[in-house]
Amino acid sequence: MKSCLLVLITLSSLLYAGDAGSRVEYVGGTVAGLRQKTSIRVEVSEADVLAVTAKEVSFQIPYKNINTLEYGLRVSRRYLEAALISPMFLIAKKKTHFLSIGYTDSEGNQQAMVLQVGGGDIRPLLVSLEARTGRKIEYQDEEARKAGKG
Repeated sequence: MKSCLLVLITLSSLLYAGDAGSRVEYVGGTVAGLRQKTSIRVEVSEADVLAVTAKEVSFQIPYKNINTLEYGLRVSRRYLEAALISPMFLIAKKKTHFLSIGYTDSEGNQQAMVLQVGGGDIRPLLVSLEARTGRKIEYQDEEARKAGKG
C-alpha cells in the first residue's frame, strides 16, 4: 500500500512539473533584452497572459494582445550524422518546429518572437495558444499543417 501511494505521489509531481511550461529557444524577433538562441520558458497556464521567462528578462503578454500565431516546419536530411555515423541517417529526416507570435506591447507597438519548439512540446503549445487567444494558428504550408494537427 505504501509503495502504491509513493508511485501516485511521484506520478502526480511529475505531471505537475510538466505543466510548468515549454522550454523553447528564442530564434529572433523584436524583444528587447533577448538575444538570439536564448533558452526561454513559455507558460500558457495563466488564463489571461502568456508568461515568458529567461535568465535575462521576464515578461507577460496579454492573450488579447496576440494578433498573429504562425507555425512552420523545416525538414532536413541528417547529412552530418550520415557522414559520421551511418548512411542510414539519410533515410531519417530532422524536423525543426518554429512558432511565430506577433503581439502589441503595452505602448501599442507591434512586436514579434520566433521560437524554436521541441517536437514533444509543439502540439500542446499550439492547442493552448489557440484556446487562450481565440485565434487560429496560421500554417506556413501543407506539411506544417499536417505536423501541427498531429
